[in-house]
Amino acid sequence: MSFIAMLSRTAAAFIAAALLAPAAIAEPIKVANFMLPNGLELVVIPDRRAPVVTHMIWYKVGSADETAGKSGLAHFLEHLMFKGTAKNPTGHFSRVVATIGGQENAFTSSDYTGYYQRVPTEQLKTVMEFEADRMTGLQLTDEVVLPERNVILEEQNQRVGNNPRARLGEQIDAALFLNHPYGRPVIGWRQEMEGLTRDDALAFYRRFYGPNGAVVVIAGDIDPEQARKFAEDTYGKVKRNDVIVAPRVRPQEPPPVASRSLTLADARVEQPLMQRSYLVPSFANAQRGESEALEVLAHILGSGSSSRLYRTLAVDKPVAVSAAAGYDSSALDLSKFTIFGSPRPGVTLQQFEAEADAVIAELIAKGVNVDELDRTKSRLIADATYAQDNQATMARWYGGALMTGASVDDVRRWPERIRAVTAEQVQDAARKWLDKRRSVTGFLIKDTSPQAEKKS
Repeated sequence: MSFIAMLSRTAAAFIAAALLAPAAIAEPIKVANFMLPNGLELVVIPDRRAPVVTHMIWYKVGSADETAGKSGLAHFLEHLMFKGTAKNPTGHFSRVVATIGGQENAFTSSDYTGYYQRVPTEQLKTVMEFEADRMTGLQLTDEVVLPERNVILEEQNQRVGNNPRARLGEQIDAALFLNHPYGRPVIGWRQEMEGLTRDDALAFYRRFYGPNGAVVVIAGDIDPEQARKFAEDTYGKVKRNDVIVAPRVRPQEPPPVASRSLTLADARVEQPLMQRSYLVPSFANAQRGESEALEVLAHILGSGSSSRLYRTLAVDKPVAVSAAAGYDSSALDLSKFTIFGSPRPGVTLQQFEAEADAVIAELIAKGVNVDELDRTKSRLIADATYAQDNQATMARWYGGALMTGASVDDVRRWPERIRAVTAEQVQDAARKWLDKRRSVTGFLIKDTSPQAEKKS
């Protein structure tokens, strides 16, 4: 039941950078924010254009909160949350959602786990009742847990085991994060997933799930006060979980002192790839204006056909068939700035890397010009404006922000902060953070060894 941020933090970063733009709303909208006595936070984003609502519940727990040796547990529990309660047996919730013409799904990331439904407005309270029930009422037996473990193992095989690029991303993350749990895959290391049990899942559930560890975001055709009343009548009846500890504290990274590189060879690779990730601050731990400067830098350097990397390497030289960059600002702890691309036939990955480094070096030395800075800021804000048409996207923006150290006001004011970014800030961000000592460079190549040919 998962659409995830699941393969790796790299995949999540590319999706966020390429599709959603930064987590923000370009025009002020009347967002309501409530806190229930049991600690549950409620955010309501009115959108009257259609008689539907998107209801999302976000739990403040992800793969980075797992116990060492139990990787994949957050995602495993996400699957198991659909296995029913005493009041609503396995499958009942999903059948009701389907019957009323709704949609549902769930997702897991390093920092949070979420569940959502999109339903007609008059059915909002119904899905809230279901979610409130399974917040603490989940019932699990080995008869449902063990087959579901096989499901996530097959998912790992399909999404990672049989995907060379996803495997490369896992290896880069593991090398980039020396001490922080962001270095382990959200879906888990396979040998640890194989050992996950019913007791592991229930212990994790009882430790992290509860109203005081959750945020409910509702976007759509609903009055904020009515949504608040529904929340009080459903979630408000769930007892606070006193086991939940806040704030979440994870092991942090030591200062990076050496550039690292790795090579993954796989017989299934059709096109070689270079991917480099730099350790950089997220919005939650950046200095004022620093995260926004990294957003603008990523766009100038590697977003679209007019970006520095693509224009120089794929058009002017040309030495590449693709070249891009992305920055993931949404993380509770440190995050990543990534560049990636594939060389043209006859060009080695090392040559591609040298040319990409030259583009970065020129930007650091000469900065950015006023025209490209203004064009980039306008495009980022315009993208956020257009994306506002999707109520599910708005719910994800606000939920993701609240899960990773931002506030409702931070989301509202994002356009102001982007407008305030200067050329000097962008150049300073490149100089400070695009230091190869802060990075891991991965090369994906085709394995042509006799052993690989036998396996294929």
